[in-house]
Amino acid sequence: MSPTNANTFPNVVGLEPHDNPQPGQPDIHRSRRGSPVHSPRRGSSLFGNGEKGYDWLGFLWVGQKQQLRKGKRKGGRVWHLRKRVKGLVVVIGLVGVFFLVNWFMLLRLQEDPVEPHHLGSPKNSSSISVQGMSKKHGKGKKRYNGLYGRMLALAAHALAEGQNKREPKDLWQEPVVPASAWRPCADQHDWEPSKGNYGYIMVTANGGINQQRVAVCNAVVVARLLNATLVIPKFMYSSVWRDVSQFSDIYQEEHFINYLTPDIQIVKELPEELRSLDLEAIGSAVTDVDVPKEAKPSFYLKHILPLLLQNKVVHFIGFGHRLAFDPILFQLQRLRCRCNFHALQFVPKIQETGALLLKRLRQHTVQQGLLDRYLVGTYAESIVNEKSARSAKASRYLAIHLRFEIDMVAHSLCEFGGGEEERRELEAYREIHFPALTLLKKTKRLPSPQELRSEGLCPLTPEETVLMLAALGFNRKTHIFVAGAQIYGGRTRLTALTTLYPNLVTKENLLSPTELNPFMNFSSQLAALDFIACTASDAFAMTDSGSQLSSLVSGFRIYYGGGRMPTIRPNKRRLADIFTKNNTIEWKIFEQRVRKAVRQTKHVQTRPKARSVYRYPRCKECMCLST
Repeated sequence: MSPTNANTFPNVVGLEPHDNPQPGQPDIHRSRRGSPVHSPRRGSSLFGNGEKGYDWLGFLWVGQKQQLRKGKRKGGRVWHLRKRVKGLVVVIGLVGVFFLVNWFMLLRLQEDPVEPHHLGSPKNSSSISVQGMSKKHGKGKKRYNGLYGRMLALAAHALAEGQNKREPKDLWQEPVVPASAWRPCADQHDWEPSKGNYGYIMVTANGGINQQRVAVCNAVVVARLLNATLVIPKFMYSSVWRDVSQFSDIYQEEHFINYLTPDIQIVKELPEELRSLDLEAIGSAVTDVDVPKEAKPSFYLKHILPLLLQNKVVHFIGFGHRLAFDPILFQLQRLRCRCNFHALQFVPKIQETGALLLKRLRQHTVQQGLLDRYLVGTYAESIVNEKSARSAKASRYLAIHLRFEIDMVAHSLCEFGGGEEERRELEAYREIHFPALTLLKKTKRLPSPQELRSEGLCPLTPEETVLMLAALGFNRKTHIFVAGAQIYGGRTRLTALTTLYPNLVTKENLLSPTELNPFMNFSSQLAALDFIACTASDAFAMTDSGSQLSSLVSGFRIYYGGGRMPTIRPNKRRLADIFTKNNTIEWKIFEQRVRKAVRQTKHVQTRPKARSVYRYPRCKECMCLST
């Protein structure tokens, strides 16, 4: 869901600012950077017992001298004793080196980001670029002061220890038997085509590509409901997304029209005699203010149909989430699914580059993925690398949608550890892009950042995301694809992810500047590439359940995945409670609690009442249950 039209706060787990430690608490930023005291494997075991160790060594050497005075008769015992002492010194040295490495990894997590070799050069910079808050220190360097230094060090140690261990079986699996019982069937028709002779429906959809996609399919349903002809939808330019792309730049227009012909009439333009009408003057321009959110079909029949019959055209402006999921007729709900899962196909330019992206993510795959042909059409055949497939193992990858862009961060009303500077910056952003939210803050008492966090209503930060992945058992060698635009805080906020999981890539790392050039300055088209990479992944992890992209990706994986496309949907309220104990909780306990919180969301469920069929297609309208 785009933050522009949200009436609830986006979900996730935020961070409290810690610029000024409370009385009786240590200055955690200074102690983490200046000394290794926060290393989880040090403490009393190294420093507290150090003097005792040296006293014992002194005792052994004194004992050795006494033995030597007793003559050569005891020389053999002295030799054995000296050997034991040398062995003990070697063991202590190795333990010291181990703790030193642990300390060094902790410093890497808290100091300036180390750019992995695969993140590319400045000429091929990632879209996860510096934007927003990060604090300066030293000679112009930037550093993020987070709250999770101790937990990140524990995670680093756990990943280092578990490099050769097997991952938990359920990481890359769904409950196959109950999930595979559902099969796609939204393509089935059992009604007569609409004549569309009551007038024309126009839609100018707002938001990003994913919210626009939902608006298009809702418009298809409204056109059928009102016996109207749909004009190919247009996309509104947004100050947030800054993309001038229109429908035909993203989706195959002819396929969309032809596929839905058995359902509704679709035209590319209004008839010439209607183009000169001043729709606003005659009352046919309908905005989101005029239509309630999740409006029922009865609203359209009562208020919009008379307008359509009178003026022959109605223009919906915005149309964000303006049609309810329940109650609605069975066939109208099925039409919704048919539009989303079948009628909307990306244009060849996006499909071809998407296939190239999948090929480089999979490297040596011997066969097409389950969703490839639905995502990239005939270009799916180019993904298989027949020559190298026989000699190398195909790599699987985890995709993450890191919904931590500045628009989500600002709209959430949460705090993320940046203190007063962060608050001023986000407030300034809200005043420009979310003026209604700024006004609401001034006129009503809203939940505090702490309350939002405790309810799991703040975006998961990159640090919290990497802790979740490590706790779930993804090993350090895991190939990770990160989807998203400009991460708030820039590369500094990705330090934990790139340090603990060095095989992390984005589309900007995998595609050359020449290959990306046709999509530059078109955020919706770039988002389409992210959609393809996430939907086709071997496992997909959400970080915000309110994200429209995550919802659509999850739905596609359910609809076409045959029970073999697992999606990780963290319960953020449970995670928020776990993260609040980050200063005291032991790693094993943290691991157990995170796994339990995520495992409870992996069960196969049918669509809950009034919830989105785009996200939960397991319902009789969209899918058929095998008996």
